[in-house]
Amino acid sequence: MSYVLAKGSRELYDPAVGAGAFFQAAKALASAQGRTIELSGAEIDPGSVKEALRAGLSQQDLSGVEIRDFVVQPPTRKYHAIAANPPYIRHHRLDEGLKGFLRNFGATLIGKPLDGRAGYHVYFFLRALQALEKGGHLAFIMPADVCEGVFAGVLWRWVLSNYRLDAVISFAPGATPFPGVDTNALIFLVANEEPKDSFVWARCLLPDTPSLREWVRSRFCTHHKDIAVVTRSLEEGASTGLSRAPRAERQPGPILLDFATVLRGIATGANDFFFLARERAAELGIHEEWLVPAIGRTRDAPADMITLATLKNLERKGRPTLLLSLDATPVQELPESLQSYIKQGERVGLHRKALIASRKPWYRMETRVPPPFLFAYLGRRNARFIRNLAGVVPLTGFLCVYPRQTDEMSIYKLWNVLCDPDTISNLPLVGKSYGAGAIKVEPRALERLPIPISTLRKYGLEWLPAPEQMELLPVSRAWW
Repeated sequence: MSYVLAKGSRELYDPAVGAGAFFQAAKALASAQGRTIELSGAEIDPGSVKEALRAGLSQQDLSGVEIRDFVVQPPTRKYHAIAANPPYIRHHRLDEGLKGFLRNFGATLIGKPLDGRAGYHVYFFLRALQALEKGGHLAFIMPADVCEGVFAGVLWRWVLSNYRLDAVISFAPGATPFPGVDTNALIFLVANEEPKDSFVWARCLLPDTPSLREWVRSRFCTHHKDIAVVTRSLEEGASTGLSRAPRAERQPGPILLDFATVLRGIATGANDFFFLARERAAELGIHEEWLVPAIGRTRDAPADMITLATLKNLERKGRPTLLLSLDATPVQELPESLQSYIKQGERVGLHRKALIASRKPWYRMETRVPPPFLFAYLGRRNARFIRNLAGVVPLTGFLCVYPRQTDEMSIYKLWNVLCDPDTISNLPLVGKSYGAGAIKVEPRALERLPIPISTLRKYGLEWLPAPEQMELLPVSRAWW
């Protein structure tokens, strides 16, 4: 609040009022400075406004709040001070009509539509920037996906070209302002001023620290032991990702794609139907020829290797380890046991589910060659590569990693390289961050994982840079 009201603004606009936390903070700050503040905003839920009254705000405080959707029905005027914690609504919870509206809005404002995976909070941010008066300040709390999603490049190229980013405030896992919420929250401080070449990036190391308020009030000048602060160039920040800690300029070097390709695991569309325990498959009379060994959950692979003993242990626990892997064989040509099971699936409407309905026939399963390595791509500080010695195919809880060189010695060397702490430490550079230190890495992002040259040397794995990379590498690093 100190940031948006820094220029003596006597008004605050909150596009997602909720229980009125920002109104409370603005009133307290204005009172301490001996001035009054005019409060206004939007809120889609009348119940939240009642909650704000119960929290201590008065009818007068809330008289400027309009019950409407800020994104769909924006204000007709601009504001000098805007602060919000917009609703975190992911794209798959938006109906098609609203998605079409958002796509058109984004395309009109930015010049091209954002990827459809952008959540509603992204459009709150864009609408708020549109409503920000020249010279005004905006403070927004948003999840890290606004910097890490596939739409982030388009979004931030436009924002950073048209507005001045003053600061990004991040939080260490133990200092999160929203404990227990699976979101990596960031605070963005933006001014409707000419862009500049640098911004301040801070990381709060302790929860609820008063130092953060003092630091912002000082215009980012004071030093506090519980806040790590660095000035970053806009170019580096946009390249690395505003949610990620800064990194030194990296010379072009090897990435995972130089050594392997990555695919997502199999999406069945209905694990309860297609992913079977051995005992259940026997009860149904499904023969082994229609089943392939599979693994579905990362917790079913607690070690860094999956072996036949791993599968036997899971079977003893009654966990599913077999994937029903049917091809396009007409149902009438399948064994009676399978015909009966397929009809059972149709009776409960499986063939009408979105993903399954796209397959012809619906019971046909996508296939994967068993990958030498699996990657547990969503984990709380435990994202890892797993050696697949049991020949299983993974479901969507894993990614499939296929080495380019398939001889045993090359696979062994690459395995050691991938499991090395120096390689694993680079995962945050390509992954999406969530609460409590969790990261998620998608297939194309994992292929961009930087592999330290020192780690390749350590395990004797060759890397042959492309000619354009050879020209950029220092002579001492152009090896093999």
